[in-house]
Amino acid sequence: MRYVYESLRYLYKMSLAVSLRRALLVLLTGAIFILTVLYWNQGVTKAQAYNEALERPHSHHDASGFPIPVEKSWTYKCENDRCMRVGHHGKSAKRVSFISCSMTCGDVNIWPHPTQKFLLSSQTHSFSVEDVQLHVDTAHRDVRKQLQLAFDWFLKDLRQIQRLDYVGSSSEPTVSESSSKSRHHADLEPAATLFGATFGVKKAGDLTSVQVKISVLKSGDLNFSLDNDETYQLSTQTEGHRLQVEITANSYFGARHGLSTLQQLIWFDDEDHLLHTYANSKVKDAPKFRYRGLMLDTSRHFFSVESIKRTIVGMGLAKMNRFHWHLTDAQSFPYISRYYPELAEHGAYSESETYSEQDIREVAEFAKIYGVQVIPEIDAPAHAGNGWDWGPKRGMGELAMCINQQPWSFYCGEPPCGQLNPKNNYTYLILQRLYEELLQHTGPTDFFHLGGDEVNLDCWAQYFNDTDLRGLWCDFMLQAMVRLKLANNGVAPKHVAVWSSALTNTKCLPNSQFTVQVWGGSTWQENYDLLDNGYNVIFSHVDAWYLDCGFGSWRATGDAACAPYRTWQNVYKHRPWERMRLDKKRKKQVLGGEVCMWTEQVDENQLDNRLWPRTAALAERLWTDPSDDHDMDIVPPDVFRRISLFRNRLVELGIRAEALFPKYCAQNPGECI
Repeated sequence: MRYVYESLRYLYKMSLAVSLRRALLVLLTGAIFILTVLYWNQGVTKAQAYNEALERPHSHHDASGFPIPVEKSWTYKCENDRCMRVGHHGKSAKRVSFISCSMTCGDVNIWPHPTQKFLLSSQTHSFSVEDVQLHVDTAHRDVRKQLQLAFDWFLKDLRQIQRLDYVGSSSEPTVSESSSKSRHHADLEPAATLFGATFGVKKAGDLTSVQVKISVLKSGDLNFSLDNDETYQLSTQTEGHRLQVEITANSYFGARHGLSTLQQLIWFDDEDHLLHTYANSKVKDAPKFRYRGLMLDTSRHFFSVESIKRTIVGMGLAKMNRFHWHLTDAQSFPYISRYYPELAEHGAYSESETYSEQDIREVAEFAKIYGVQVIPEIDAPAHAGNGWDWGPKRGMGELAMCINQQPWSFYCGEPPCGQLNPKNNYTYLILQRLYEELLQHTGPTDFFHLGGDEVNLDCWAQYFNDTDLRGLWCDFMLQAMVRLKLANNGVAPKHVAVWSSALTNTKCLPNSQFTVQVWGGSTWQENYDLLDNGYNVIFSHVDAWYLDCGFGSWRATGDAACAPYRTWQNVYKHRPWERMRLDKKRKKQVLGGEVCMWTEQVDENQLDNRLWPRTAALAERLWTDPSDDHDMDIVPPDVFRRISLFRNRLVELGIRAEALFPKYCAQNPGECI
């Protein structure tokens, strides 16, 4: 019995042990299974989160394309004419945006600064662009039509500033279909997408209407001239819930500048998503210099019509008035001539990198809307390359010499070489036809540019070694002048410009007809000699107003770049008429100035930030010419503040202007300077 009992107990213990082992095995297996599931789920979760992160918009800026983000974390208050940043995290009090504080704190935020009178109230009003209406008062029908067109684009700019109707707008003003498409090129999302709120529809401000009355009192002329009256007066006055705006000028061009100032008196507040402006204001303004220009070289790199228009928009806002289009050079001849299409066939980079007659007209018409004249230049006799290498095939002989000649450094400033034949009458006939076409596209003018720079006498010496080569250059320029007169219906433009060189000091060109664009150094003797010889001048000094400088050499050998980089402060501080101590007579010979963008190292991808806001610095120098008692390159803090805000206005309009300093410095005016 005991044996049986012991046997049963042993079997029980054995079965219990087996059961425990099985239970432990099941538990272990279950634990392994659970851990495995958790591990794989963790991987799936990570992968899913990663994929969602890729698909999720990073910010409203990336999703919409609008370049200026909303800053809900900060509010601003004005202390001692400075906007102070204060944290606004979770506070219920009304937030004051940076722009609203900036526009009501300290000096007037107009760029360029008004020259005569300004007065702005501290009280502001809000409204929407749909509230703005125009009334034109002028006896000149053509001026009325041009002002209406300019006002349509003014409204379009306001819509962009207010962040309305970015996609599929049917209210685009038109110069032509392609004009409207190119002007506001960014594909932006509706305003509702930007802020997660539905304000793409009209939102009411405290004004029910903004009535803009533009009066042109005298001139009905829409042709550009250095004698255009660009003065204007602007006033705003609140009557109940209506704002009355009056812009008074003697010409269309002054009225257009008044619109540019009005645009800068308006800003978008991201707190209520409305436009704001002053309850009352007065501005009286006029430029110090008549010629305020920007030159763009479209030969070394091609630039689309859209990018050129974008540049002109910035010029109009800054009240610049001359777009000098360096259309051709040795590197390429992108213009398709009606009479001589062979020039583009042999000289353009490609069929798509060309400008048609319609393109030139379109740019000129668009520029007039913003008060900017287009001045095309076919550089001659130098800087003429492969585009001219077809004369013998047409029975015209050699139109140009030294084309692609090596070693190039003997025969031109940079490759490829090429210089027009000064003893071939067909050369002058072709130039006459080109001048005729370009004048037809850009309209009547008292100013035309013939080029004339960097003639290499060694090139011509190979063919005309028994000739006075300096005299040959003079004869060429005088003959080009004769052909220009023929192309302009027998009337020579009042101002015919050439680039400065050692040859312009020969006095062979009559100073009553020729203006010299001085590109050399500001300390060079030629600056004094040209004025002493009675020439009118336009300053474009390489040591201050060449915006292509400072990006290193683009060739392995030889000089291929100017240096250093010209900062906006360099541009702004340059006052050659003061440094040269010019008397009244000689200062009157200074028509103005021009920044130059040569494009060996610039294409469409960099254009905006190479030009802006440095070009704006020149705009204030030539419009306002503020006195300057500060040391070299020291700019007053107020100028920093105003140009920073102007740069933001450019960005609002789709112009990718270069940053001036860290954003922290912009949010804390005066702290970094």
